[in-house]
Amino acid sequence: MRPTAWTSPHIAGVATALPEHRYDQRDLVGLARTLSPDLAVKEAVLARFFEHVGVRHRHLALSAEGYKKLTGFGSRNDAWLSVAQRIGEHAVRGALDRAHVRAQEVGLFMTTTVTGLSVPSLDARLMNHLPFSAHVKRMPLFGLGCVAGVSGLARAAEYLRAFPSEAAILLSVELCSLTVQKSDSSVANAISMGLFGDGAAAVVLVGAEHPSAKLGPAVMGSRAAFFPETERVMGWDIVDDGFKVVLGPEVPALAARHLPALVDGLLDEHWIERSDISDWLAHPGGPAVIDAMCRAFDLPAATLDRTRKSLAEVGNLSSASVLFVLDAYLRERKGKPSDRALMIAMGPGFCAEAALLEW
Repeated sequence: MRPTAWTSPHIAGVATALPEHRYDQRDLVGLARTLSPDLAVKEAVLARFFEHVGVRHRHLALSAEGYKKLTGFGSRNDAWLSVAQRIGEHAVRGALDRAHVRAQEVGLFMTTTVTGLSVPSLDARLMNHLPFSAHVKRMPLFGLGCVAGVSGLARAAEYLRAFPSEAAILLSVELCSLTVQKSDSSVANAISMGLFGDGAAAVVLVGAEHPSAKLGPAVMGSRAAFFPETERVMGWDIVDDGFKVVLGPEVPALAARHLPALVDGLLDEHWIERSDISDWLAHPGGPAVIDAMCRAFDLPAATLDRTRKSLAEVGNLSSASVLFVLDAYLRERKGKPSDRALMIAMGPGFCAEAALLEW
């Protein structure tokens, strides 16, 4: 039996949170030169990278002076845990308020990150600040990277199909700036320092039988794809100073080659076509990736303006980014019955996932 919007889990509320330290992209060129002397000799190249990644402003976990004091992995992770708890709690409170859901009602609390480590996990730490039930099921995710915004939302929706009267939360916290490698003079590190920002996003989903079920679009289904032998396209090398970026130049080409089959496979399951999609909510991986998506799906460039705007305003926030785009979408328009939106993100593996939303 095909799912309908009336029998599917719904997105009831989304909220985002950013650290208080906001910088113009031009000012961050100087900070990058200071932090990484090996890049300073390539000042013109560095400035060009920062200019061409489509970012105008970013929010960072620390002040400029704070990054100069970071030493090894321990100090970076301590900073991550402090900021992650603060902005994560802010995002969760905001999403619960918008969804008209109390923390005590939540049956599943899922968290995702790829920029810091915590044991007990971030969700456990936040339970000491918010009135969740002691019996809430917790699911911390690590390692999915940028794709986790869509993957986490899809897994939460699948949980709610089994428990249609419950609510679930997905919280993404990514503090990409704390992974900066001061001694890495690679092109990948230069791009990373210019592209990635910091932020958190929370989504409250509810089952079809929950009172808040009709506040937002239904999650009709999802589809994932893994691309073999692409381990070195995107990810981290774990070194003594923490996370060292792995970022290959083939990401846009992989997106253009593989995303159409992923999306068309999902749409076929629901007997609809690309022309039935009214809004495309894509992860802002960078200008080249966004352009590759437009070419792959034969979309007018303006179709992904919401994605480009998010990239310009806050940078690439890894798994939180597509949730920022979702938040903007829900704020900007109220869907009409049968309006459909498609969420897409890619991540380490190399892999991708898409989710179909319907009002």
